[in-house]
Amino acid sequence: MQVLFTCAGQRVDIVTAFKRAGARTVATDVNPLAPALYHADEHEFVPRVDDPGYVAALRELVDAHDIALIVPLTDLDHAVLARGRAELGALVLLPRPEIVDALADKWLAHGLFERHGIGSPPTWLPDAVPDELAFPVLVKARHGFGSRGIYRCHDRRELEFFLDYTTHDSMVQACCRGEEFSIDVFSDLDSRCLNAVPRTMIESKGGESIKGMTIRDTALIELGRHVAETLGLVGPANIQCFREPNGSHCVTDINPRFGGAFPLPTAAGSRYPELALALAAGERPEPRLGEFQEGLVLTRFFSELVLAAGPDGELEPFAEELPEPIAEP
Repeated sequence: MQVLFTCAGQRVDIVTAFKRAGARTVATDVNPLAPALYHADEHEFVPRVDDPGYVAALRELVDAHDIALIVPLTDLDHAVLARGRAELGALVLLPRPEIVDALADKWLAHGLFERHGIGSPPTWLPDAVPDELAFPVLVKARHGFGSRGIYRCHDRRELEFFLDYTTHDSMVQACCRGEEFSIDVFSDLDSRCLNAVPRTMIESKGGESIKGMTIRDTALIELGRHVAETLGLVGPANIQCFREPNGSHCVTDINPRFGGAFPLPTAAGSRYPELALALAAGERPEPRLGEFQEGLVLTRFFSELVLAAGPDGELEPFAEELPEPIAEP
């Protein structure tokens, strides 16, 4: 099975997991220093996602490498891929374009959740914030990611300041007061949720979980299934939510891609790469809700890749041979 990864970036974890699952991997990016490129079996450079020729460039790679499955690794090209799937000639693991669009805009996502009866914190556009407001609240960029463009406001003065300060199209959202969780789900082409793996958020940095633990929480598993099937998600998604003091759940964000803590559900036995390959092969796997190992803890660290120019001038991984130690007489 040939798999094409778009916007590969730093997602070495995902590329290598698909290789372990038996796929032949082709990674693409616009940046020659994207480390995931050099962990794939092959890599290719493509135009920027906003280039009119982006989809056509991917289609050329689909034909050249006999690609069966396209897996976007960041949010950057979701809208383009969701609309261009008919031209790409391979399975694209994304929901319908209107769902992709709504989940990319936190204000539209809030409306989507409310229309479908999914709990969401009270949220207002800046010109509709009520006079009576319980603080603290958050000023959030509607199209922000990685916790960028989010400001916590403890009173009306701070709220007015940050609404004036921010350069992003923003909204105002009530702060959730309970514990935060993430749920990594995977759904088939009919939006049946095949598995949902909840995890705690022990510590995050830049909006990405760097420490967390898998938990077999039946309420969160059911929440993940319900949200995925209600909204019509396809493929991987990461659902971020809070459990409020009264036991209710508020969903604050959904990313229709593999989450930043992908290695944790993978280690727990989610088998999401294998499920993706099965879908691309035309199979219809049965749901495995709750089948994963609980109590696994993720703690992340930085790593690196050293590159050097190869014989053709292209960058490739550099492995310097260390000199043999001199034997003592």
